[in-house]
Amino acid sequence: MSGHNVFAGAFVDRSAHRRLDAAWLEAALARDDTVFVPVWGDRCLVTAEPHRTVLLQRSDLAAFKDALPVFLGMYREQPAFAVHINRSLEAPFANRGAFHDLRYLGSVLPADEANLIAHARALVLWHDAQRHCGHCGAPTAPQAGGNTRVCQEAECGTRLFPRVDPAIIVLVHDGDNCLLGRQSRWPEGRYSTIAGFVEPGESLEDAVIREVQEETNVDVGDVQYHSSQPWPFPASLMLGFHARSLSTDIRLNDGELEDARWFTHKELASGFPKLPPRLSIARRLVDDWLETTAS
Repeated sequence: MSGHNVFAGAFVDRSAHRRLDAAWLEAALARDDTVFVPVWGDRCLVTAEPHRTVLLQRSDLAAFKDALPVFLGMYREQPAFAVHINRSLEAPFANRGAFHDLRYLGSVLPADEANLIAHARALVLWHDAQRHCGHCGAPTAPQAGGNTRVCQEAECGTRLFPRVDPAIIVLVHDGDNCLLGRQSRWPEGRYSTIAGFVEPGESLEDAVIREVQEETNVDVGDVQYHSSQPWPFPASLMLGFHARSLSTDIRLNDGELEDARWFTHKELASGFPKLPPRLSIARRLVDDWLETTAS
């Protein structure tokens, strides 16, 4: 197994012990070397090609004094904060670069920068979605350096933590063949691995078996963990597996897929079907299977 999953990697020392240290956070916000990751709506700021993440200083944010700084941790030994800028405003910092979608940036940025902006984007979007308590409906306010929100209704006081939704993604194989499916909204000719969200009370292995059966009618066993990938669109964690098929007849049981087929090693190596983008764990699952089964 080779390669590195885009957006993954412990490049940021999250320094969780600092989140409740109000004095340290206040001092960090005032430091000359502290860096800020601006997120405009759901987009991140990078330089012109070759793209590099633009890290701002506190003085750059004078026009955004009301923007919530969210503590990310220590990045390259400097305190790092995310700052959310409302998409209704004109895109700022045009003299520094341009804002781009994370799916694009994941394929062009260095691994540490892709990890940093994925972290920043996920947290600011979580804050935007959790402005009110899901229990009583009262407003919530940030706490712990922006890594928690707390209901402001005294009788409730519910603490909200950033959400992560686990999803399995699996390359099913049968000797020299592997099982891929496609959704109707994908580009013509593209096929990918089978994926789906983990349900309550379900293990990851059980989710693999259920999702493959529901989507393709194929039974699988020998479920082997491969690797994981944060997928902040908006808040998923993709858990990758390889699994061996116990049956081969395909039937699209739940209608989520437009088509599913068995493809040979030779077919995939020839360029058909079109495979998922290289930034995705789906592509890594396929590439690693091709590498390990090459004759």
